[in-house]
Amino acid sequence: MRWTSGTERSAPADATGGARKSPAWWAGLDAARGLALIGLMALQILPGHNASTQAPAWPHVLLSAASAALFILLAGVGLALGSGGRFPHQGRWLAADRVGVAVRAVLLAVVGMGLGALMPEDAPADNLLIYCGVLFVLAIPFLHLSATALFVCAAVLWMVGPLLVHGVTDVFPAPASGHPAFADVLAEPGGTVSRLLVTGTYPALPYLSCLLVGLGVGRMNLRDKGIQVRLLAAGAGLVVLARTADPFGPYVFGGHGRVPTTGGTGADELAEVLVRGPDPWPVDGVWEIAAGLGVALLVLGGCLLISRRSGAWSLRLSAVGAMGLSVYTAHLVALSVDVRYDLPVVWSLVHLGAAVLLAVGWHRARGQGPLERALDAGGDAGRRTVLHRHRRLHRT
Repeated sequence: MRWTSGTERSAPADATGGARKSPAWWAGLDAARGLALIGLMALQILPGHNASTQAPAWPHVLLSAASAALFILLAGVGLALGSGGRFPHQGRWLAADRVGVAVRAVLLAVVGMGLGALMPEDAPADNLLIYCGVLFVLAIPFLHLSATALFVCAAVLWMVGPLLVHGVTDVFPAPASGHPAFADVLAEPGGTVSRLLVTGTYPALPYLSCLLVGLGVGRMNLRDKGIQVRLLAAGAGLVVLARTADPFGPYVFGGHGRVPTTGGTGADELAEVLVRGPDPWPVDGVWEIAAGLGVALLVLGGCLLISRRSGAWSLRLSAVGAMGLSVYTAHLVALSVDVRYDLPVVWSLVHLGAAVLLAVGWHRARGQGPLERALDAGGDAGRRTVLHRHRRLHRT
């Protein structure tokens, strides 16, 4: 999701690296956002397991990690473009950016918690908006860093984040509702923080590495074909590394030396216990996040390359991506209604088709989505407050 277009309009032209001068690659970013959103929506509608074999359904195997990683990666790209692009803001511009991002984070959390109050506990969806609000707050200290520094921070966090989560899980209170709402924050603040940071579907601590990679990518010259090819290569390498290294995780952690002392445990369950301890690990594994991030980089690089020569075919994807916040919110509202899911594939196609048609129609008629306008207005107001205050102090 973009979520930062107002910031880009307010920044100096040289600070954003000329981001608005290249509509082709901008359409590629929106198309990638559209794919991420469609993947998330399909994932939240289609059944997770095969009814006859109980094996994981293929959409969940293909989309579970990649869709969330791409969604969060692109949010990081948007934050980078809104805070200077290739030339990170400093001084008063950086202070204004941080306030603007904080305001956007609060607004996202408010929308997410409002949806949480609307959605039943057994709703077939996970509310990613609240987690994105938390991720935006966690990203604020990193907004001044260069691409190289951001990639280093992401790598360190990727390695130590899941271990940190595993270590602090017992310290946090029991998690609150699966769809946190305003009442949960007031009644169970500790449980709500626990769910958002470590135990939820998209816990902020481990997924912060994806956001930092997106920030780093947004600090690069995304118009350059060489950079776009490097994104493809990096994504492919990350997927290969993750899929190759994942089976050797128990050996790396030294757990297989204890195999003879166990009994009555399946191989998969044993590996999980040896690596993660006897208690369940509340987040995706290190390699699963790496694989999802690799696919996300592949999709982003591919969309940017294709956008160099694409025409009207990408309009629908770009429209969905440009209105990502509004479309995703409408998606969650629709899923909060009690609808029969006897034909999940048909319902999924109808749902996604309606989302695409509405996004294209609105985008052609009105441009920016309604929630995007509200988010930009709030963020821009926060930025202007800081900049005007700085001017008044200098005048006096």
